[in-house]
Amino acid sequence: MDMMVTGRHVEVTPAIREYAEKKLDHIEIDFPRILSAHYILEVDKFRHIAELVLQCGNHITIEAREVSEDLYASIDSVVDKVARQLLKYKTKIQRHRPRKAMAFSVDEQVMTHDLHEEDGTTQIVHTEKFAIKPMFVDEAVLQLELSDRQFLVFLNADTEKVNVMYRRKRGDFGLIEPTLS
Repeated sequence: MDMMVTGRHVEVTPAIREYAEKKLDHIEIDFPRILSAHYILEVDKFRHIAELVLQCGNHITIEAREVSEDLYASIDSVVDKVARQLLKYKTKIQRHRPRKAMAFSVDEQVMTHDLHEEDGTTQIVHTEKFAIKPMFVDEAVLQLELSDRQFLVFLNADTEKVNVMYRRKRGDFGLIEPTLS
């Protein structure tokens, strides 16, 4: 995660920078998809203002601003406020239920091909079941961003077909839309 600390009418000391970084490390544990963070610290007479702007994946921006009489207290408050916003956003995505809530399940089977045997048999090594939820493509991207999984199987709410959203090596996402040929 990239982090910047900018000071307006205040010099950003290494102690303040370290304190701000330490506070954000706690958030990054719960929300690993934060790309960058920008603190804006300002002192205006007796008011100490801390602003925090987080850039999360898929062009999501979360902003918060707190004012208090102590700069460290402002940093604490703004980090707490951002954490509440992130939690609210995450639960909103996880609890989203489309109107046509039909759930299916798909079995995934990992197969291996034994090259040492003459008959070339294939055996199933591992089987998993996934619940398929109807959702739109942008919702699938958001849900995949907020999780650590490599792929997501879902029922596309637009086409009513099973799709697979996967994470690519470059960090972006791919979509598999099966068709009958």
